[in-house]
Amino acid sequence: MTMQHFDTVLVANRGEIAVRVVRTLRRMGIRSVAVFSDADRDARHVREADTAVHIGPSAAAESYLDVERVLDAARSTGAQAVHPGYGFLAENAAFAEECARAGIVFIGPPPAAIESMGDKIRAKQTVSAADVPVVPGRSDPGMTDADLHRAAVEVGFPVLLKPSAGGGGKGMRLVHDEAALDEQIASARREARAAFGDDTLFVERFVSRPRHVEVQVLADAHGGVVHLGERECSLQRRHQKIVEEAPSPLLDAETRARIGAAAVNAARSVGYVGAGTVEFIVSADRPDEFFFMEMNTRLQVEHPVTELVATVGGRSGIDLVEQQVRIAAGEPLAWTQQDVVLDGHAVEARVYAEDPARGFLPTGGDVLAVHEPTGPGVRVDSGVRAGARVGSDYDPMLAKVIAWGTDRADALRRLDAALADTAVLGLQTNVAFLRALLRHERVRAGDLDTGLVERELDALVAASATTPEEVHVAAALERLLAAEPTGPVVDPWDVPSGWRLGEPAWSTWRFAADGGEVAVHVRGRAHDAEVAVEVPGSTGADATPGEVADRAAAEVRGDELVVTHRGRTRRYRFAHVDGTTWLAADGHVWALAEHRLLADRGGTTGRSDGVVTSPMPGTVLVADVTAGQQVTSGQRLFVVEAMKMEHSVTAPIDGVVTEVHAREGQSVGLDQPLAVLVSPPDSPAAAGATQEAQ
Repeated sequence: MTMQHFDTVLVANRGEIAVRVVRTLRRMGIRSVAVFSDADRDARHVREADTAVHIGPSAAAESYLDVERVLDAARSTGAQAVHPGYGFLAENAAFAEECARAGIVFIGPPPAAIESMGDKIRAKQTVSAADVPVVPGRSDPGMTDADLHRAAVEVGFPVLLKPSAGGGGKGMRLVHDEAALDEQIASARREARAAFGDDTLFVERFVSRPRHVEVQVLADAHGGVVHLGERECSLQRRHQKIVEEAPSPLLDAETRARIGAAAVNAARSVGYVGAGTVEFIVSADRPDEFFFMEMNTRLQVEHPVTELVATVGGRSGIDLVEQQVRIAAGEPLAWTQQDVVLDGHAVEARVYAEDPARGFLPTGGDVLAVHEPTGPGVRVDSGVRAGARVGSDYDPMLAKVIAWGTDRADALRRLDAALADTAVLGLQTNVAFLRALLRHERVRAGDLDTGLVERELDALVAASATTPEEVHVAAALERLLAAEPTGPVVDPWDVPSGWRLGEPAWSTWRFAADGGEVAVHVRGRAHDAEVAVEVPGSTGADATPGEVADRAAAEVRGDELVVTHRGRTRRYRFAHVDGTTWLAADGHVWALAEHRLLADRGGTTGRSDGVVTSPMPGTVLVADVTAGQQVTSGQRLFVVEAMKMEHSVTAPIDGVVTEVHAREGQSVGLDQPLAVLVSPPDSPAAAGATQEAQ
C-alpha cells in the first residue's frame, strides 16, 4: 500500500465526535473541515474546525446522510480524506466506495468489510467459519414475517428480534411470548426501515442475565491486527449504552485473553483495516462463556475508556483517531499484541438531553449555560455550548464525561465527582440519573447485566427526580440578592430586608415545581436570612412563617451562588429565561417556574381528562385514529418519532374521539395536543364527571 500524507481531512459528522476528531487533527498538524446543516450553523464543531461547509437542511437525509453533498464539500476544500465519526455515513459501504471513486481516502475499513459486518446475518456466518462462537438463532437471508414467527418459536422464548442493518438498539425487540410476537415483528421492521433503510430482521436466543462486553481492535493494511482489551457496556436503557468501562470487572485474565483472540480472528475473517469493535454477549451466570453479537466497523462512542487504560511501551494515552488516520495513510501498526498492557480503570457516562422519569424521552431547548468538569483523571468529550439549541433532528447525546483511576473504585469516585460538577442549564439532562446509577450497590460491586437499569428504574428515577427544599430556598435567596440595589450610594429603604418598626416583614417567592406550587418566605438580608418553605401538604402549611423558620445564608462567589441551609452548603449556577429559574448543583438541574403553576403534563401519553398529548418533540409516523372513532384505554392512537426513537401514544380512557389535531408526517412539540376523547355517557368515568359537576 502506498504511503500518503493528509494535509486536509473532512469530518463528516457533528456534535461531540466531530469536535473530538478535530482536536486530534489539529494536534497532528492536519487542517480540519467541518460540515453542517441548517440546524448546526453555529454549532461547536463548526466553530472549532479550521473551515466549515454548509451541506443542506436540518433533516439528516438531506445533509449529513447526503453522499454527494458531503463529497462536494470534500472536493471544494481540497480534502484528501474523510473521517466519518460514528453514525450517519460511518458504516455505509456505498459511501466508502464513492469516496474511492472520487480519489478521496475513507478513514475506515474497506467497503467489503463494512458490507460483511454491516449485515448481521452474514457477519454471524463469516465469524462462525473462523471459529468465533455465535448466539444460537436463525439468520436466514430474506426471512418473511411468518419465517420469523416460526423461528422464534423454534429457538424458544424469550427471543430478540434484531435488524440485520444498523445498530444502537434501533429496531431491536425483546419478545417474551408468542402472543406479542407478530406486533413486535411489524414494529421492529418499521423502526429498522426508518433508521437504516432496511427492514431485514433475524432472531436469536436471549441470554439470561446478559452482559455486553466488546473488544477494541486495530488492523493495518499490512496484516497486523491487535486488540486493546475489552469494555463493559452492560448499563443500558432502551438497548442503548449509557455507562461504559474498561476493563470489564467480570472477566478473569484467561477469559480476557480468549475473548481478545476471538475478536482478532473476527477482524481477520473479513480482511479488516482500521479501528473496529467486536461485540460479545456474556452470561453473568457463565462468565467464561461468550458469544459474538456483531462488529461495529467504526469508532465507538465509548472509545475514550480504552484510550485511557491501554498503554504501549509504558506510555499511556493511545489516540484511536490518530491511529485511524495513520492506518488510512498506509502506515503499519507501530507495536504488536505483546506491547499492549492495561493500566488502571476508566468509566464513561453519556450525558443526554432526555427525561429518565418519562421513559428517557428526548428533551430539548436552548442551552443557557454550560459548565464542564476538570481535574485529575477527568476527560470531557462535548459538542454542546452556551447559546446552542438542542432540537429533535439528531441523537440527544450532548457529551461524555470520562474518569480514570488506579482501580475501579477510584474511577467511579472521580466520575461521580465530575458529574456533580457538570451543568447544562436550559434543558433537562440525565446527569442526576447517571449519578444515582453509579451509586447503586450492584453497580459499585460490578454485578451488572443489561436489564439492571430497567429493573431498578423506579428507584433510580426517584433518587434523582425530587426537588429538595434547599433548591427553592436557593432560588428565593438568589432573587433576593438580585433585588438588592447596587452602586456607590445605597438608600437603606431600598434594601429588601423586610425591616420595619416592630417585627420585620416577610417577603414571599412562589415557584412551580414537581406538580405543585412552593412558597418560600424570607426576611432579612440574603447573607443572613430567616426562611420558611411552604409546600402542599407540608406540616407547616397552616403555621405562620415565624413558627417554622430556619436560617440560611447566600453569597456570590465568581459565577456561583453559595447557599448554606440546614447545615448543608451547595454551590449553584443560575440562569433565568421566560419566567423560569434554572438551577444546577451537584449534577442536578432544576427548572422552577416563578409566580405561576406549570401546565399539567399528566403522564407520557395523555391526561385523565381525555386530552392526548405528544410525549416528546418529534414527527407523527402513524395516526391510527379519526374523529368519531370509539377507542379503549391503552389502544394505540399515534406513533411519534424523534431522534430515531419511536413512542406509541395510547388512549388514556375508554371513549369517543371528538377531535384529531395531528396527521402523519406532522411535526409536533412536547405535550402538544394530538387528539381529544370523551367518555361515553353511560361510562363510570362520565358518571363520576357528572356527579362532580353537580
